[in-house]
This record gives sequence, C-alpha cells and structure tokens, in this order.
Amino acid sequence: MDALAGLLDGPRARGAFLLRSVLDPPWSLRIQDRAPLTLLAVERGEAWVVPDTCPPVRLRPGDVAVVRGPEAYTVAGDPATEPQIVIQPGQVSTTPDGVELCEDMDLGVRTWGERPGGSTVLLSGTYQMEGEVSRRLVAALPQLVVLARGEWDSPLVPLLSEEIGRDEPGQEVMLDRLLDLLLITVLRAWFSRPEAAAPAWYRAQGDPVVGRALQLLHDDPAHPWTVADLAFKVGVSRAALARRFTELVGEPPMAYLTGRRLTLAADQLLEPEATVASVARRVGYGSAFALSAAFKRERGVSPQEHREQAARA
Repeated sequence: MDALAGLLDGPRARGAFLLRSVLDPPWSLRIQDRAPLTLLAVERGEAWVVPDTCPPVRLRPGDVAVVRGPEAYTVAGDPATEPQIVIQPGQVSTTPDGVELCEDMDLGVRTWGERPGGSTVLLSGTYQMEGEVSRRLVAALPQLVVLARGEWDSPLVPLLSEEIGRDEPGQEVMLDRLLDLLLITVLRAWFSRPEAAAPAWYRAQGDPVVGRALQLLHDDPAHPWTVADLAFKVGVSRAALARRFTELVGEPPMAYLTGRRLTLAADQLLEPEATVASVARRVGYGSAFALSAAFKRERGVSPQEHREQAARA
C-alpha cells in the first residue's frame, strides 16, 4: 500500500451527505457546515467557488473541486451575488436570517432547489467524519483543488449523477463508495501535477530507497520494525537509510512509523466495538498500556479522552 492509498484506506465515507442542487440565477450559497472535505461537480450551467482567503474559481460542466474545511466559503452562480442561503452544520439550509428552508426546497430523493428545471445543476458530496487519517490528508491539501474537465478522464461524475437520485436497497453504501473513488481519482490526478506542491511523504515515494521503505511501513505498520530491518530490506546501510529518509520525508523512519501507528490507532479507537488492547495489537503495540503511554506522550490525551473528544465533536 502506497502512502496516498494508506491515507485514503482508513476512514471511508460512511453515510456521506450527497445532494443534487438545482438552481436558477441569481443564486449564492454560503457554506459554513464545517465539513472536513467536500467534492463539487457541475452537471449543468456553471458555478463559482469563492473562498474567503483566495480568488474565486469558475467551475464548468465536467469540472470537479475539492474544498477543504472547516473554513467557510461561498458557491454562487456569480461571485458578486450576495449569499441567499446558508448551509449550516448537519447540512441544514437556512436563510441568512436563520429561517429553515430544507422542506421548502425539497425536490425529491437527494435533490434540492426551487424548481426541477433550474439552469444550474450542482452535485455535492460531503465527508462528515473527522477520522485522524483524513486529518493528515486534509493537512496536505490547499483549501481548494480544482480539476478542469480536460485535465482528467473519468466516468465517475456521470455515474455519480446517475446514482445520486436513486432510492434502492444499498444505495447509501453505493454512493459512499462512488464518492471515495471520485476523491481518490481527483487527488491522484492533482498530486501528479508539478504545481500541486505535493507533501514530502508523497514525493518521497518516487525515490528507489525511501519509496520502498515507505511501502514496507504502510503495508505492515504492526511489524516490529527497526531501522536495521528496513535498511536490510531496501539494500542500504542503516546510516544511509536514516539520512535519506529524514532528508526526503522530513522525519526519521521510526518517528514516521510512530506517527503512522498512532494515526491508525486514533481512527480505529472510534470504531464502536474496538478496545484499546485490540487496537494496540492491530497497530504494533504489545499491550494496551504501551499504546496508551505512546498516545498520551505524542498527542497529549489518553485513548479514552480521545474517544470522548470525538464523541463531543
């Protein structure tokens, strides 16, 4: 498993919020739902994504945007249009004065707007869970990633458009997986671009020594790795591996492994049936006490406190 796959393999979408918005100009939505990650795709018409801290970007049919939260932003038919609708946490839509609009604008299964034949159709998929693995991915992204239709080739947006309005058994799981596939496809295409300024851990995958070491750590983080073991596997000395790994990734191999294990543990601790002991075994700690001590040392809270904080979020 490579580093990007490792980031995306942990917290998959679970009951993600997916919606087809049908709108007529002038329209403007203020998005302040505090979601960690949202994908937007234009099916018909055009839209502008207007972050508070960078210039607006136009989306045309076939374009896809990934918007990093939790900062607020605006999506509008024209960037000069003042917001008429505010999307609150929990995907509750209101007027700027707080009057709820959800029922008034319901157009059927996962479809929302003023009338079915609106000139703009916008697809949105929102990750509502803040798992620790996704936080590391979010930290690697700018607030806005945009891929124009001509910059990538994928059937996923038309497929999502086809499936989003269906109400069949298993449909929620189907849409979750489609959203995951779309996210992976977009980010893989974006990270491959020179201007993407991909994070060090991503760029290091191309190195014949460090890339192989990263692959080993991601494939089996629970293994009792040492620098000597890794060096032997990749065919270099311990000193050479430690130096090159630190230079390319930004931290030594064992520090990276600790971070990887604790990141996985933080996400797995939120699973309903997980115990600290079972998570410890899965991520490479010999006991619940060892995991708890490392978690507290590196993150400043115990596993139990981490669970309580997540439950309150």
